[in-house]
Amino acid sequence: MGRGRIEIKWIENSTNRQVTYSKRRNGIFKKAHELSVLCDAKVSLIMFSNNKKMHEYITPGLTTKKVIDQYQKTLGDVDLWSSHYERMLENLKKLKDINHKLRRQIRHRIGEGGLELNDLSCQQLCSLEEDMNSSIAIIRERKYHVIKTRTDTCKKKVRSLEQMNGNLLLELEECEIHPQFLVHDEGDEDSAVALANGASTLYAFCQHRYHMHLHDHHGAGGDMNDDLRLS
Repeated sequence: MGRGRIEIKWIENSTNRQVTYSKRRNGIFKKAHELSVLCDAKVSLIMFSNNKKMHEYITPGLTTKKVIDQYQKTLGDVDLWSSHYERMLENLKKLKDINHKLRRQIRHRIGEGGLELNDLSCQQLCSLEEDMNSSIAIIRERKYHVIKTRTDTCKKKVRSLEQMNGNLLLELEECEIHPQFLVHDEGDEDSAVALANGASTLYAFCQHRYHMHLHDHHGAGGDMNDDLRLS
């Protein structure tokens, strides 16, 4: 059973459109190659996809330029390269004029050479002065913005440092009101807990280990020579 006829119209789905383009392009290139081999024809085929990508088939041994040159020679009255060259010259002339005007405006703004300013009329000088004043105003506004940003940053740093200094002073005052102490033995943990709970004055007694060793030698009924040191 043969395939049905396909209606020739624009394919709305972009994916289907790209797939169809690839399949049809390969088919056309195949036909162009067969035509070139079977009939010894000079074929130059150029195609552009929807995404501006170029695909080209050219008969082996030829170039597109050679085919176009032969096309011009055959027609006789069409010179594609000359017209293209003339358009390029016109575009180059426009770019040179724009460059010349820009360079002249730069010389006017920096006051380079008295002759450049002498050629200007009074109206042109007034217009140039207005442009310069506008440029100066924009530059001054930008300068003030940069200065204000840096000043605000410095102020924030100063406030942060002042806050850190205040916190350190508060910690120093608290240390003077509640003096620190050292816990030299596990038995003084109760003293540490009491100080943490808000005791204003606390005496911690430290018992040296070598006294505990002497106590073991003298026995439980011996003299207690435990050295109690106030810290």
